Amino acid sequence: MNYNDTIVALATPSGVGAIGVIRVSGNNAISISNNLFKPLNNKSLLDQPTHTIHLGHIYDDDRALDEVLLSIFKDPKSYTGENVVEVSCHGSHYIQSEIIQLFIRNGCRAANPGEFTLRAFLNGKMDLSQAEAVADLIASDSESSHKIALQQMRGGFSNKIKELRDELIDFASLIELELDFSGEDVDFADLEKFESLLNRISDVLKYLIDSFSTGNVIKSGVPISIVGEPNVGKSTLLNLLLDDEKAIVSDIAGTTRDAIEDELIIDGIKFRFIDTAGIRKTDNLVESIGIKKTFKKMKDSRVILYMLDCGKLKNNDVTNLITEIKKIINNYSEKHFIIVFNKIELIKNDGIIDLFKDFDSVCISAKTGHGLNDLKSKLSSLLQLGKLSNNDTVITNARHYDALMRASQSINNVKKGLNTGLTGDLLSIDIRESIHHFGRITGEISTDDLLGNIFSNFCIGK
Repeated sequence: MNYNDTIVALATPSGVGAIGVIRVSGNNAISISNNLFKPLNNKSLLDQPTHTIHLGHIYDDDRALDEVLLSIFKDPKSYTGENVVEVSCHGSHYIQSEIIQLFIRNGCRAANPGEFTLRAFLNGKMDLSQAEAVADLIASDSESSHKIALQQMRGGFSNKIKELRDELIDFASLIELELDFSGEDVDFADLEKFESLLNRISDVLKYLIDSFSTGNVIKSGVPISIVGEPNVGKSTLLNLLLDDEKAIVSDIAGTTRDAIEDELIIDGIKFRFIDTAGIRKTDNLVESIGIKKTFKKMKDSRVILYMLDCGKLKNNDVTNLITEIKKIINNYSEKHFIIVFNKIELIKNDGIIDLFKDFDSVCISAKTGHGLNDLKSKLSSLLQLGKLSNNDTVITNARHYDALMRASQSINNVKKGLNTGLTGDLLSIDIRESIHHFGRITGEISTDDLLGNIFSNFCIGK
């Protein structure tokens, strides 16, 4: 692929709007624009300073296409590191298409997905992890995902990786220097400092690797299953949470046969609520399939809301019920269980609730909305994602996670080799492997296939 030519694409969503922005990038971006744009002040764009905006018309020969604002960003002070022109035209699909086709006929090429950001990476305006964060920022749909993407785009994550990589390179150089002078009685590398560095790198890697579970939640949302026996109010709760009649509510047991999902933002965190089929013994084939799906959804969830009907709670049933709930919790020990006492207005004995004191619980009325805010607060505080500061580094990218895991294994191999007295030439192999995996994250080490895969997921105009 030739990245020295000039590219053009629509940078705003397609469709009718007040304005549309067409982005042009490349060495000839300004000169091509100068041939097609006639400013009201009749000044040449070639003579204008960077970061200036000009009012005028785009012409196709003698035919005026539109009155536009044209912005100039000269290299290297632009997003891509090249000459960039942005044409702000009226948001007509016809006008946008005509202007783009005009630029293509005059020496531009239609940009590939993510090619503007790819050129920014190739021109050293950002590293690869920052480039990937651009796509995450565009796709962010909650406060927490926006916060993490913005922090990574600013280089918070990559700066840590670069620092560790540079220190490893320094020590690797000293160890290999010793190999060059193996016949001499000299030590260039301080092994105590090296061991301290390895321990510090291990701690950082562990923190970053452990953060991936949190990052994955931030990116895709927290999956929460609403489970319980039929007619305890699961569908009513889902509708109440969403403020919409999403699920069918009926007094007939087994109405919900398939899982119903929808999303809700609570305190800047995206939650994915899943209304499931009621858990009970049944001979109905379709209902039994729905129940099997319920257990699968519980397995895939991070939090399980186990709903109980307060109107049906009796002292002589509670002991058996608690035993059954504990069995379910033991089967899903890695999940967080919250007992939701629904229809709290029907409770006949307040002391029954006290029997569940060993469980995390909340009392609500899905019918009236009582206790709903308490449930939301419990979910938000449980994960504490909203408390992430701008300085927190959280991994959200599976590619980064894989590279960190491999780097961690290599570092552990170096530590083992150091403790067993492994020779410098063998140590340097594992050190170089660690350096390689760090470089994969920031893009110091990359392939065309990797770059193609990453940037193919971008929108065209970015």
